[in-house]
Amino acid sequence: MSQINRRSFLARSGKTTVGLAGGIIILADAASARATPANDRLVLAMIGVGGGRGHSLATGFLERGDCEVAYICDVNRQLHEPRAKEYAALQGDKQPQCLTDFREMLTDESVDAAVIATPPHWHALATILCCRAGKDVYCEKPQSHNAWEGRQAVQAARKYDRIVQIGTQNRSAPYNLAAKQYLVEGKLGKVHLCRVFEQTYEPAFEWGPDSEPPATLDWEMWNGPAPARKYNKAIHVQWRKLWDYAGGQMAYQGIHQLDLARWLCGVDYPTTVYCTGKRFAPSAAETPDTQLAVFEFPDLYMTYEQTEFTPYMLRSDPEIRNGDIFPYWPQSGTRIELYGEKGMMCMGRMGGGWQVFVRTEGRQPVVKDQMHGRYPDPHHKENFVQSVRNRTRPSADIEEGHRSLLLVHYANISCRLGGRRLQIDPATEQILNDAEASRLLRREYRQPWVVEEVV
Repeated sequence: MSQINRRSFLARSGKTTVGLAGGIIILADAASARATPANDRLVLAMIGVGGGRGHSLATGFLERGDCEVAYICDVNRQLHEPRAKEYAALQGDKQPQCLTDFREMLTDESVDAAVIATPPHWHALATILCCRAGKDVYCEKPQSHNAWEGRQAVQAARKYDRIVQIGTQNRSAPYNLAAKQYLVEGKLGKVHLCRVFEQTYEPAFEWGPDSEPPATLDWEMWNGPAPARKYNKAIHVQWRKLWDYAGGQMAYQGIHQLDLARWLCGVDYPTTVYCTGKRFAPSAAETPDTQLAVFEFPDLYMTYEQTEFTPYMLRSDPEIRNGDIFPYWPQSGTRIELYGEKGMMCMGRMGGGWQVFVRTEGRQPVVKDQMHGRYPDPHHKENFVQSVRNRTRPSADIEEGHRSLLLVHYANISCRLGGRRLQIDPATEQILNDAEASRLLRREYRQPWVVEEVV
């Protein structure tokens, strides 16, 4: 068995950078810019700090030592004071300004970049507005609510020459870069099948009565580009299970595995997409708890399998993410399986590492090659910071994020239309010969929360 050691891989690839064909570069030292003088720090505006992810991103960037949070932008004013105190303590007692409407900070030329961690129905519009204002962007996944606005956000990034990194951290992980190199070198042989899994347990979604929003919450802005509706606490908590706001579990978590799988396999647009699914568990959620999708690429089939009623399927815990432990693959709920001519690679996201299995011997498994992983958040932040400073495309550039999320958009459209097989035109990203499906590629917007035809 060949053990590919993370440290030796970094050493072979160069002490400063790890690189692969296609412009993918990350720094080997994910904390290389600590103790940066205050006047040289990257000045950030945080857009959305209420959820665990936005707050985590803020503290993660501040703990680097070369970033500063100048603005806290959140529609919930109740979060302003406690977040401001916490961030100030991490940046030499310098207090961030607090805003309910992030658009008020767009004219501040001192802000280098915005970090967007709102619910996804805001991601594309916020990205476009920030790019137009000359801000670079770190945008959490999924990068768009629908396919059309996703392409509009890409156009804005290119038109205004902005760095836009999507929060698909697996593209910055050294162990995933090593897996990509392993595949490029042909060590797994030609891969014709890739299976992607997102299996977990999600509690039932229950509606409550409509009510007045909390006094500290700007509900109109929170709702933003989504259709107008009364405040309901269930929406504020379970937005990812409603089509007006998100794309279900596939868009919320499955996109991590789909993006990693598409990158590893070296494919761009599918030619056909088929998806079926439904909700078996009693729930008011609109999105399915069980989904099966098939993406047909030239010379490759990729499948996606999702369950939300399976508490025995496990995500990688901190010991796996940050230690030399592999998941137990049959019950790894976020695994990828790549079937090549020479072996099968099992891949874990977010630090799960990978192993290549070949034919058994004496009925015992044979692992030909393997590499442990580490949680890639620090590397992804480092990649973004250096991309901003050097004006180079980041590892999870918005174009790549958009192409990966198209898989989700196409699959959900197929699923919502009863499992209709969709023909895709790779040149235009459009669905061919199906007007009903094509209408679901975009949404209607309401003033003033409009994604415009010309960005």
